[in-house]
Amino acid sequence: MPGVNLEREVKLGFDSVDEAREAVLAAGATPLRARRLQEDALLDTADGCLRQRRCVLRIRTEGAMSRVAFKGPTQPSPFKTREEIETVVGDSATLLQLFAELGFTPSFRYQKYREEFAREDVIVAIDETPVGVFVEIEGSAAGIDAMAAALGRGPDDYIVQSYRTLFLASGDGRDARDMLFEEP
Repeated sequence: MPGVNLEREVKLGFDSVDEAREAVLAAGATPLRARRLQEDALLDTADGCLRQRRCVLRIRTEGAMSRVAFKGPTQPSPFKTREEIETVVGDSATLLQLFAELGFTPSFRYQKYREEFAREDVIVAIDETPVGVFVEIEGSAAGIDAMAAALGRGPDDYIVQSYRTLFLASGDGRDARDMLFEEP
């Protein structure tokens, strides 16, 4: 089915963006997409029907480009693995309005600065978030393991939680509804 794939990924924590970038480049990854702000909105119904199914409906905005994705429940795996259906959309504000008419409104919003690299069959992203810096590796199981090893990490270092879960676990989620950067 077009637009449907099996998403497989892990996150690795890093102390700084510079440390993460240096490690990614030293591991042989090549720049793919420059650093940019991503703004994500997770949508759900008032009764949390998607959360109950362990599914996600996300609208991601990067400047003038937006994408909508439906992600199924995570599957048993050492990686975060789940079915993903994603497509480009023209106007995120209109899409949010359309979904609101269907009963799906933002339940959580989060921001991150992302820079992407490629190495063999994986995409490697450096994510700067309000709760830390993470390197996210997405691709085949063997590719993820190989890239993690090239970064000096292994399965014990794999973070498979969502950014929402990491935000709530950080304690910042007690005082804020969304994971957003503080405005200057």
